[in-house]
Amino acid sequence: MDLEIQQRVIDLTSKFGAENMIVMLGGAEAEASGLSAETVCAGDPTFAGPLAGIALGLGVYHVVESEVKNEFDPAVYDEQCGMMEMVLDIDSIIGEVKTVRDEYSKYNK
Repeated sequence: MDLEIQQRVIDLTSKFGAENMIVMLGGAEAEASGLSAETVCAGDPTFAGPLAGIALGLGVYHVVESEVKNEFDPAVYDEQCGMMEMVLDIDSIIGEVKTVRDEYSKYNK
């Protein structure tokens, strides 16, 4: 997660409150998605960005998780994410994000 996005997460969390925030990920790899999830929940694990040492505990989900997917209009989801689901290791991505969320998120919706 780049430094600009980390700062946006801090700014939005300050404005709306951590309990009112959910971060939606769309990364194509499990490891990258897990790192992004950890960054917004437990703080930047690389200690390089604005979230270094800041555990926001935000709720975080990947767009392919059923909890999220079921909230979209099926036609829109298929148009925007359908091809992605065919080529990604969905189970690994979901497992990685869920593990981080279960361990560090204080605000699961």
